[in-house]
Amino acid sequence: MIDLLAQADNAVDGLKAVGAGLGYGLAAIGPGVGIGLVVGNAITAMARQPESAGMVRTTMFLGIAFTEALALIGFVVFILLNFA
Repeated sequence: MIDLLAQADNAVDGLKAVGAGLGYGLAAIGPGVGIGLVVGNAITAMARQPESAGMVRTTMFLGIAFTEALALIGFVVFILLNFA
């Protein structure tokens, strides 16, 4: 009986790692799509008004940084779930 409980505990640990990895993968999809939209719209804005390219570029980099922060938060949660 104790052996069966130990095997069940190992299975739960394995599923916990799979769930954390899947969660991080899903958490990385949103920022990936978001960064693509930010860069695509920035390129469109720069093509329409080349004189404002400097301001658009600065705003684009800020948008990328804030969007990438979401992926980093997902990675921290992944690490906490796996190793805590």
